Amino acid sequence: MILFSGMTPRKKLPMNFPCQSRQSPEEGRAFSLVEVLAAITIIGIITFLAVPNIVQVRQDAEDNLARARAETLNMAIAAYVQAVGTNTAQANWTAAADDSARYLLISPYISFAESTLSTFTPSGYTNTLPTTISPLTTKVRLSGASRTNISY
Repeated sequence: MILFSGMTPRKKLPMNFPCQSRQSPEEGRAFSLVEVLAAITIIGIITFLAVPNIVQVRQDAEDNLARARAETLNMAIAAYVQAVGTNTAQANWTAAADDSARYLLISPYISFAESTLSTFTPSGYTNTLPTTISPLTTKVRLSGASRTNISY
């Protein structure tokens, strides 16, 4: 080792000796304001992108449920006609005063049927049962909140 005048040799530290900083142990453990703002911004962007998709998925699920329930009513009408016969089904159907009475005729042919048509139909939708019964040509009319017909 070459020493110049006025220099003293330095003590060599072992390779695994930890570096000492000028900060106390409490300092440096908190997040800076920039890091916190960056994290909040990232969370905000993810929320901004995710929430509309979640709302759309929920609306699509409600639409699909309403369509499935309308198809279930159609299948129940067909099963009712097959079970009691065409003439009896038409006579009973015509004698029923309204959709609620008609629903009571076909509810035994629906698995897990609700007690009334209004509870069977998802909220915001309306199922209107046909006034005359013909199992292969008449369908339940499904309409949404704005009373527009929904095809299924």
